[in-house]
Amino acid sequence: MAGLREVVQGFADREGVEAVVVVSGDGLPIDQVIREGLDAEAVAALTATVAQGARRLGQTFESARFTTGVLEFESQLVVFSEVGADNLLMLLIAADTNIGPLLYDLRRHGPAIAALL
Repeated sequence: MAGLREVVQGFADREGVEAVVVVSGDGLPIDQVIREGLDAEAVAALTATVAQGARRLGQTFESARFTTGVLEFESQLVVFSEVGADNLLMLLIAADTNIGPLLYDLRRHGPAIAALL
């Protein structure tokens, strides 16, 4: 089985992916492949904050556990997915990228990624 570094690098090597950050429940970067000019600590903290808001929104709707969120910006997408109890995997992706396969892989491999943490 691949280690966390290989999994992160594997996502980063996919077409259209500009950054990958594994975020702890406390909003700290655990591992990352991130383009120059981006602050991994700031990205991790903001990702954790947005995910917490998404969890609260789901509680308001009496929905089950939060799993994945997608934010769409003019030229980029941010996908963040819960891996394990509190950790997150955040992907920064070019807006014209087909994210279907990435979402599928996050759902399918999420438990294996969580086991690496």
